[in-house]
Amino acid sequence: MCTRDFKICCSSPKTILSNDLHVLGLTCRRRCGSTLEECSCQETCLSLKNCCSDYNQSCFNVSPYSSSMLGGRALRILGLTLPSDGHLLCRFKGDIEQRGVIDEEGRPYCISPLLLETGWISIDVSTDGTNFDRSGEYLSVYPSKADPSFKVTLVNSTLWQNYGTPNMAGQLRMTWNSSLVGSEKIDVELWGYREVSRTVAGLSAPQAEIRYLYSLGRNIPNTGDFSFLPEPREEFSLWELGNIRITASSKSEGERNLQALWSEGHVLAWHLSQAFRDDSSRWAQKKCLQWDNLEKKLPNFLDELIPCPCTLAQARADTGRFHTDYSCNIETGSVCTYHPGSVHCVRAIQASSNHGSGQQCCYDHSGALVLTGDSVGGSTPDRAHNWGSPPYREPPQVPGYSHWLYDVTSFCYCCLWSDLCHIYLNHRPSSGCRRYQPPRAGVVFGNLHFITFDGLSYTFSGRGEYYLVSSGHRELRVQARTTQLKLKNGTLVNATKLSSVAMKENSSDVIEVRAAGDQLQVLRNQKILPFTDQLWMTLQGVFVFAPCPQNVTVTFSSGAAVEVRLYEGTMIATVLLPVEFSNHTLGLLGQMNSDPSDDLMTQSGKVVSSANSTPEEIFTFGAGWNISKMSSLFTYDSQYLLDSYFFPSSHDTAFVPAFPLPLKPDDPLVADMLLMCLGEGAQFCIHDTLISESLAVGNATLRAHQHHQDLMEALEPVVSCGWLPTPRNGKKNGTNYLQGETLGFTCNEGYILYRSTERTCLAEGKWTGKQPYCITGELRGEGEKCISSACLLPLTFQDYLVFILIYIPVNLSIASLKKSIYTPLCFILG
Repeated sequence: MCTRDFKICCSSPKTILSNDLHVLGLTCRRRCGSTLEECSCQETCLSLKNCCSDYNQSCFNVSPYSSSMLGGRALRILGLTLPSDGHLLCRFKGDIEQRGVIDEEGRPYCISPLLLETGWISIDVSTDGTNFDRSGEYLSVYPSKADPSFKVTLVNSTLWQNYGTPNMAGQLRMTWNSSLVGSEKIDVELWGYREVSRTVAGLSAPQAEIRYLYSLGRNIPNTGDFSFLPEPREEFSLWELGNIRITASSKSEGERNLQALWSEGHVLAWHLSQAFRDDSSRWAQKKCLQWDNLEKKLPNFLDELIPCPCTLAQARADTGRFHTDYSCNIETGSVCTYHPGSVHCVRAIQASSNHGSGQQCCYDHSGALVLTGDSVGGSTPDRAHNWGSPPYREPPQVPGYSHWLYDVTSFCYCCLWSDLCHIYLNHRPSSGCRRYQPPRAGVVFGNLHFITFDGLSYTFSGRGEYYLVSSGHRELRVQARTTQLKLKNGTLVNATKLSSVAMKENSSDVIEVRAAGDQLQVLRNQKILPFTDQLWMTLQGVFVFAPCPQNVTVTFSSGAAVEVRLYEGTMIATVLLPVEFSNHTLGLLGQMNSDPSDDLMTQSGKVVSSANSTPEEIFTFGAGWNISKMSSLFTYDSQYLLDSYFFPSSHDTAFVPAFPLPLKPDDPLVADMLLMCLGEGAQFCIHDTLISESLAVGNATLRAHQHHQDLMEALEPVVSCGWLPTPRNGKKNGTNYLQGETLGFTCNEGYILYRSTERTCLAEGKWTGKQPYCITGELRGEGEKCISSACLLPLTFQDYLVFILIYIPVNLSIASLKKSIYTPLCFILG
């Protein structure tokens, strides 16, 4: 029998009379997601058939399950039918209350409210106007991630953004899906966003404000297309960022939380003052200089940013800390409009801890990091992270909007609308990669093979639930569930494969990724996550990215990541850990300390020698990393899972795998297998082909091993010596600053190169030679520039080359001069 704590999760289905539920207090009202004494209010109760009798009436799902954080989308409450003249109140996050909508067929809807945060948002509904006793949730998403069919499209976004600048005039046009606004007449409104300083209890603090400004059209026919000729609006010209909203004309102007369609946020160039249209460059220069003064007063955020990966390969492989910037994506061929010369950019997933800032890293066609010191298309960090950061609602952590205010509007002022881009780049310089350290990776694949963080390879084909990683650092736990391998004919063989991975860090949500037929299924806190609307989800302390049904990446706040892939019916799990986890990991993927000899360490601290241990001894080692029932992160939502994993020991002692099988020359698979299983990973390929009696399975194992090798090659550490400037009045013949690279320097006509003509990046991260300078005049001695009886002597002062002007007596040699002390007449900066 199971313990009291797990009674409901694993007990047999029970029949409970509904009139007893209220007597005993066993109701799901206000308890959705909980496990009660005799029944369950968790979603798993549906498959286990142990739900409290009012579960379906108390706990609901909505369709669609996501909405833009700007709100306005009708979320249908599933499983609930009300009379068309009934009452419905919706309460979001426990405090935002508004009336719901009931259609003619009695289907109830809650309209998502305008929020300034992303993530799962609670919904409680009341049908009597008093008791909010039914509960659900929906996913609030970053506006650009919302369903595009529910957006107002700004046709020719370049014209919208630059309206009023030279050659940017005429009508502005927008389109939308007219069927999504249930009205023959619509209103077109402009809403503005700003961050203002408010004084509360004597303390001044920034607050986010998004509100209705004015209407562009009232009682417009709902054709799905509207154009207008914008006029300067002096009274609203301080609002420089906003959105278009379309609502039914039957509603009041500016009424909040209505069913509506929104455009994406954009700079409101088209409604700025007449002064902007008269001379946009002069107007923008003034705004750029004002921003420059403001930036100088704000705290420095650059020092706390994560450094950029040195190469494009590293950037794409470090999925725990960086994610593709879709505005510059090599995979889709997108044009890197704001980063000319780059082919791909990534953004740091996590905002910086103190200021909520974001990192951006861009790369050229050779895979080299592009720096603003060399190009206006270089990587530019952000004072406010583009995706925001918890708790989201306060500046500068508001998703999207804070970033646009601090980083995008200023780019328009300085770079797009004026020629002061050097001011912008001075405040947003590229970080470089000298401090970057790639993560370490461990993997489990095939039937059932492990490569530890330190590179040790071994096979452990146990059946049960085990620790892949257990770390006291950030309380990271990654657990693996294995299942017995079944052949296509249904025969079970004595080998196992990965079937599920569960993980958690600190107080994050628990995420489980498991095989479900030919695709992966993701669970959050024992509830299945749908990925029909969204590919990316921001959750509690964790991000989940599912670009396709066979590929899921889970990223935690620490930068740790778990990549799960499904190929030929076999799961592969790769764990990536930043170097901060060094000497803080245990489990089947070993200690991460660059020493593979101690990777086979048991829970008791004993090290099994990998050099001369037998397969049986390794099997015993692996079995020792089985999890306890109380520490399990897995979901047991079927009788099979209860009987196979929950009730029995978490390691099946009765299961004995087939250890290395001998080759049989008369086996028809052997000849083809030996042709296929070549190179690194051949032993795993052969093992799995023989075990499964399938070339396809063996090939999948070989490909998984090759993928891991490619990943390790991409994450290979490289040495950077740091950026070198181009000498003033000179040229530099390269922009690659990694080990082994040599940069050459020349001067323009009429200038002479002082110091090194070439500098090479050494393995210790230092450049050979000295920074060159281009100077004019005749050189003699060791670089002195002399004219008549005066000489300029070169000195280095705080990394600047300084020339000291002195007069020289006719009979004094340069050597004697260097031993003397002369008062300089002036200083000239080289």
